[in-house]
Amino acid sequence: MFIDTHTHLYVEAFDADRIDVIRCAQENGLNKLLLPNIDVESIKSMYDLVESFPSICYPMMGLHPGSVNENWEADLERIKTELFSKKFIAVGEIGMDLYWDDTFLEEQEYVFKTQVKWAKELGLPIAIHARKAFENIFKILDDLNDDKLTGVFHCFTGTMHDAKKIISYGGFKLGIGGVITYKNAHIAEVVKQLPLDLIVLETDSPYLPPVPHRGKRNESAYLVHVADKIAELKGLTRNEVGAVTTQNALALFKFNDYEK
Repeated sequence: MFIDTHTHLYVEAFDADRIDVIRCAQENGLNKLLLPNIDVESIKSMYDLVESFPSICYPMMGLHPGSVNENWEADLERIKTELFSKKFIAVGEIGMDLYWDDTFLEEQEYVFKTQVKWAKELGLPIAIHARKAFENIFKILDDLNDDKLTGVFHCFTGTMHDAKKIISYGGFKLGIGGVITYKNAHIAEVVKQLPLDLIVLETDSPYLPPVPHRGKRNESAYLVHVADKIAELKGLTRNEVGAVTTQNALALFKFNDYEK
């Protein structure tokens, strides 16, 4: 059994064959797909997918750092309304992204900090997007971390130093996806040194497809290639990796609370 802890299955890239993609994922041993929100516009399509597949698809709610723009205040207020009026498996996708542009640096920091506080208030884990922003995020978490804060650093591609810092917070897992299968990807050496109980699996589909599907649309069924690479690095079987990472995800995301 596997859990894809991060997939954007509700986006337009899957409009033509979404049901087939879910069926293929199930055939490859996946029985839970976690859906992080992106912005105000993506909310309805995410809800529609969860309504169609309530026992497979689980929603998150959050404002993606790449969606923090001149409308951020109104967008954040809408996210708050949704978050506090419905049930979600996590607060996400939130974080900071300074890769392309730092125009809204201060606004990204405020939006991230605010959503972290909401997650603590609601007792939900967070799904963190961190791109060229580890130090900014660490500074915020240093102030806000306590035993109420848990979550995952989604699509983790940081250094061993970054991993140790994240582990030191006590309540976080590292989300590992297709990048680990890329040639010369340094994250493979980091994962090789990490205990498996700190890892959850993800695809970030339709983005970042693993080898042998690079250049194509990613999908949840391809999670098995991520599991296979981790198994290779650690001298384990695919099923052993699946068993441990699934238990990690079940413990982190508290599915029983969500399904009450």
